[in-house]
Amino acid sequence: MPQTDLLTNIRVVLCETSHPGNIGAAARAMKTMGLAELHLVAPRHFPDDQAQRRASGAADVIQNAHVHATLDEALQGVALAVACTARPRDMAVEALGAREAAARMVAVAAAQSAALVFGNESHGLTTEQVNKCGLIAYIPANPQYSSLNLGAAVQVLSYELRMGAMGVSNAGESEQRILAPHEDVEGFYRHLESAMAATGFFDPEHPKKLMPRLRRLFARASLERDEVNILRGILKALSRPKNGGSGAAPSGRVDT
Repeated sequence: MPQTDLLTNIRVVLCETSHPGNIGAAARAMKTMGLAELHLVAPRHFPDDQAQRRASGAADVIQNAHVHATLDEALQGVALAVACTARPRDMAVEALGAREAAARMVAVAAAQSAALVFGNESHGLTTEQVNKCGLIAYIPANPQYSSLNLGAAVQVLSYELRMGAMGVSNAGESEQRILAPHEDVEGFYRHLESAMAATGFFDPEHPKKLMPRLRRLFARASLERDEVNILRGILKALSRPKNGGSGAAPSGRVDT
């Protein structure tokens, strides 16, 4: 795939945006860097004239925006979702600076869809939303004043994505890994949680940090679709009764 054409495989996802003007500013930031796929999760006001005005010459990005009720819907078909957040998180997935995260996204976008996810202007992304992503991107701003408005943050990351796409090489393209899409990985996590609860290893009433830890573990592995199918096959086989027994594994719940 030609260099900047990689950007057609990258979508920008804005979650629960409060101010329509910020949607327009984000659209303008995207278009200046060659990005066009805008996805909105439960925006407070959209469509809205203020979004159109702030978009300036990027009205087409606004008009073609996809609106979703949930983040899971917005990430359908995405092989790598990257959460943009500056908030410290004890149990988050791997975190990289904007430039390194953009390079990771561009590598995936050579063959599959990737998404850059931004949160609400006031409180950012929730921990649950971050956990649905495989990577965190942060902007290494002044630690004494690291606050950026949404449009500025989208501009910085869009620039890094464009620069990453312009510098990409097609060498080794035949060795590109095909990763499992978001919906397949989320289905595996639901299956895993259900299987662990059935054996008594996991208590849904007192989950603590077990599932975030497991999400981080598998996010590092960057699962392929066949690998997800193998893991789900193992879970299914382990839950099947053996030799007339109940099939339940001995309880081995751990304090997590």
